[in-house]
Formats: sequence, structure tokens, C-alpha cells
Amino acid sequence: MSQTLEETDLIELTVHGRLWATIVWNDPVNLMNYVSFVFRSYFGFTQSEAHKRMLHVHHDGRAVVATGSREEMERHVVVMHEYGLWATVAPSDEP
Repeated sequence: MSQTLEETDLIELTVHGRLWATIVWNDPVNLMNYVSFVFRSYFGFTQSEAHKRMLHVHHDGRAVVATGSREEMERHVVVMHEYGLWATVAPSDEP
């Protein structure tokens, strides 16, 4: 029986017992509307959700934009870097 990517990720998360987070950090270069645009176009956030997370980045210095397997979060970080945003992977606070 063949597993889907989602099933494989769920098994990996269950076995390793840890979720990981993609964190986008504030920087002095990118405009707020550009950060919202990236969140909408890459993550598929609604305009209000993208704006909310952009404000977290702007006011709190960072925002979690995704959680999942470490490999998936590392892919998100690479893409954020391609967009010119500063992003990292860290263990998630979520259970």
C-alpha cells in the first residue's frame, strides 16, 4: 500500500514527536505591504491573515507562519530567503 505525502508527514511527526515552525523575522529592508504579499502568494493566507502576521513581524520582531515537519519548514525557509525575507526554523511551541 502506498502512502500519501500527508500520511508520511503525519507518521514522521508521530515518530519524532515534534512539530517545527517557520519563523519570519523583522528586517529594515522589506516594506510591510511586500511581506503581506509574500504571505498571501506563497502561504495562501487571506488578506486579513497575511496582514495580521505581517503586523506580528513588524511589532513583535517575528511571526510563526507555518508549522509541520522539519523538512517542510526548511523548504519554507528557503523560499522565504528567495523572496528576500529573513526566516528560520525552530521547534514549535505547539503540542
